[in-house]
Amino acid sequence: MSDMPNGLLEDAGERLAEAVALRRRIHRHPELGLHLPATQQAVLDALDGLPLSITPGRGVSSVVAVLDGDLPGPTVLLRADMDALPIQEETGLEFASVVDGAMHACGHDAHVAMLAGAAAVLARRRAAVRGRVVFAFQPGEEGHGGAQVMLDEDLLNTAAEGAEPVSLAFALHQAPVMRAGTVATRAGALMAAVDEFRITVRGLGGHASMPHQARDPIPALAALVTALQTMVTRRIDVFDPAVITVGRLSAGTAGTVIPETATAWGTIRTVSAQTRDTVGRAVLTVAEGVAAAHGVTVEVDITRGSPVTVNGAAATHHVLGTVAALLGPERVVTMPHPVMGGEDWGLILDRVEGAMAFLGTRPAGVSGAEAAPNHSGRMVLDEGAMAAGIAVHTAVALGWQGAIDRYGNP
Repeated sequence: MSDMPNGLLEDAGERLAEAVALRRRIHRHPELGLHLPATQQAVLDALDGLPLSITPGRGVSSVVAVLDGDLPGPTVLLRADMDALPIQEETGLEFASVVDGAMHACGHDAHVAMLAGAAAVLARRRAAVRGRVVFAFQPGEEGHGGAQVMLDEDLLNTAAEGAEPVSLAFALHQAPVMRAGTVATRAGALMAAVDEFRITVRGLGGHASMPHQARDPIPALAALVTALQTMVTRRIDVFDPAVITVGRLSAGTAGTVIPETATAWGTIRTVSAQTRDTVGRAVLTVAEGVAAAHGVTVEVDITRGSPVTVNGAAATHHVLGTVAALLGPERVVTMPHPVMGGEDWGLILDRVEGAMAFLGTRPAGVSGAEAAPNHSGRMVLDEGAMAAGIAVHTAVALGWQGAIDRYGNP
């Protein structure tokens, strides 16, 4: 990457104070789901005055901003998710959430701030921008289908109007357990497909003192939870992993009553389409078998969520090379295997060449074992690392034409 633009880290550093202020504004007022009017307004305020064509979402609180460079070239899509989580904040920060039961516990506030900062840096360097850069601010990533909504609102077609089609899509996700300023990714499967399930066991209720006159669904459900864990270890290839977690159980109204039903809710995580299908079928088979053994019936409802997030080889090579040239090779981490968290960014990567990478944001003086992870009410991040994130977004977009020239358009 000998063509790395000069002064990019300095430009990003100059935007850090604005990024921190934007991040804290959003952090104080977290919003959930697809409708984020305050967050959307914060984005619009941050982009105001930049030479961008800005389109708010029609049905949701998204923002799509387009920068047309002064030189011909490809279209690059950069994305930040915007929504918070239904988690009570426990950080004690001076800018902690003022909304009860809602928190930016996954760092989407930082994602927004870094992408807005990158938009400002790229706008300043417009004379060097080849083609078009599309900045997509997406609501509803946390299980609300935000990426699909933006696709339905013609995100990729809008990006291509009057320019080349999107040939690179890139997203950066902060990681509070990774050393600040490091960037990690891998080619191929990066994050898991996310499916949710509900299993309801139906028996016959009765008095707790006379279980022989009832068909108790609770032991059946307990046996089923254990059987699902055994099924994963015995039917799924350890090198093509799957995770099944039961996160919620519900049954009964009193300790002296055998209920009619017992229900379990949980999640399935897989990193290949084949194993995703295999696990879905196996859950149904195991549930029906356990139910039959206990003389009860069972209903299994599996809802498919986001697909596997699969990084393209060309995009990943470009990102890793860009980060090494920008931040130094010691800041680059090539991940040996995927993580089992999920991301609807996979919907975008199903359609265009692209990648996601993780940016380390672990606070100074805190070990990886001590750092609170994403989706924790105690999660905090090193805001200084956002300067690296701004620079990485910018460099990935600026350098893509050079990557095409060297390796061809994927």
